Amino acid sequence: MSSEIRALEPKALWNKFADLNAVPRPSKKEERVIKFMKDFGKKLGLETIEDEVGNVIITKPATKGMEDRKPIVMQSHLDMVHQKNNDTVFDFETQGIEMHVEGDWVKAKGTTLGADNGLGVATIMAILESDTIAHPALEALFTVDEETGMTGAMGLKGGLLKGEILLNLDTEEDDEIGVGCAGGVDVTATCDYAEEETPEFKIGYTITVKGLQGGHSGMQIHEGLGNANKIMNRLLFDGFENFGLRISEIDGGSLRNAIPRESNAKVCIDAMHEAAFDFEMMQLSDTIKAELKTMEPDLEIVISKTETPEHIMDLGVQEGITRALYAACNGVYRMSPDIKDLVETSNNIARVIIKDGAIKIGCLTRSSVESSKEDLANTLRATFELTGCEVEFSGDYPGWAPNMDSAILKVLVPIYERLNNGEKPHVAACHAGLECGILGQNYPDMDMISFGPNIKGAHSPDERAQISSAQKYWKFVLEILANIPKS
Repeated sequence: MSSEIRALEPKALWNKFADLNAVPRPSKKEERVIKFMKDFGKKLGLETIEDEVGNVIITKPATKGMEDRKPIVMQSHLDMVHQKNNDTVFDFETQGIEMHVEGDWVKAKGTTLGADNGLGVATIMAILESDTIAHPALEALFTVDEETGMTGAMGLKGGLLKGEILLNLDTEEDDEIGVGCAGGVDVTATCDYAEEETPEFKIGYTITVKGLQGGHSGMQIHEGLGNANKIMNRLLFDGFENFGLRISEIDGGSLRNAIPRESNAKVCIDAMHEAAFDFEMMQLSDTIKAELKTMEPDLEIVISKTETPEHIMDLGVQEGITRALYAACNGVYRMSPDIKDLVETSNNIARVIIKDGAIKIGCLTRSSVESSKEDLANTLRATFELTGCEVEFSGDYPGWAPNMDSAILKVLVPIYERLNNGEKPHVAACHAGLECGILGQNYPDMDMISFGPNIKGAHSPDERAQISSAQKYWKFVLEILANIPKS
């Protein structure tokens, strides 16, 4: 209930979050939230513009006594990842997020919460609306389409912003100050194939992989979470090797930046193998669940008889694509040799669609090192091209190189320590894709930093925001604004 959320402290933050979450805002369909934000700025009497790609910029003068401080940009993205549980009935294009409180956490009912990056957006809205919070001259930059291509950041032209410091509010650990991030590239393999009529004496099965946690394909790629597409391919490969299983359709995963939680396949086998196939699949399913029981206790693999499909894949294409999916890297490719515990390069096999004579496999490759990103992308390209697929690279965006000598970093660290009884923040680069690296291409002299409250399970229906952390974060924000250095 929004009334439950609106009663939380700090009220200024949670009320704006509730307002925002009432507006549908899936990536690439942000028309309503763009209008919402423009109406918000104009209602406050502040200069408000929308640029050519849909980014909204709201400008607010410095509060009294802060006119001599460096002008700043506060930045968050308007769009959110739209993921829901299979049994949740919800339309992200028409409905607002349904929230509730569980202990110290705010969650959504069966969907992503939108705290990524809605809490950042709400923070900036609260500051724009306030007449008591001290701050220097402020440009609020609300970008679009961060989650599925970063086209908002890419399309922002140089010269629009005057700020000297950028505060990005898209970090998901409240003890972390971000100074760098990974870049990424979409790798897409496609192939057409001939369908065959299903021979006689075949029986049909539906195989379903579900109940996985899913999650952020950057921040959680190292956690050992199950990937539904890889699990499904393991089952199909084994079924073919032992029983001549033939594939009719596969539909696995969803968004490139979400670790796939579910996959469904329609297959068939010779009727004579029914008993042995059932036994083998049960054994393999139990093995996979035992391997993943610590991280994926709710994993389900359901194999059930169904109508025999009318068509199946060409045998040679099926053999090639199942082997390519087995060989394709998924997960961590390389750890950083320079920054402890940082994933340098990874890949997420995010989407597998095989149907009606067409194959499409979508991956998101990330790296904080451009040459390593290119290396892994080419590894995937070679793997899929060996099966006859065409491979396209798209949506390429740069990483954000860490600047440990950042002037604003030297302001934030002592503030954090003072507010947290001497505890030192974790100054780090992350394996997610922040917009700072892209924005820095047109604003190379802007000093950038990233921080935020605790958000767990981003990009999955388990996404949740910690209430006590939001309170800690809010105090940090106010102190940062009050202590921006003079020009």
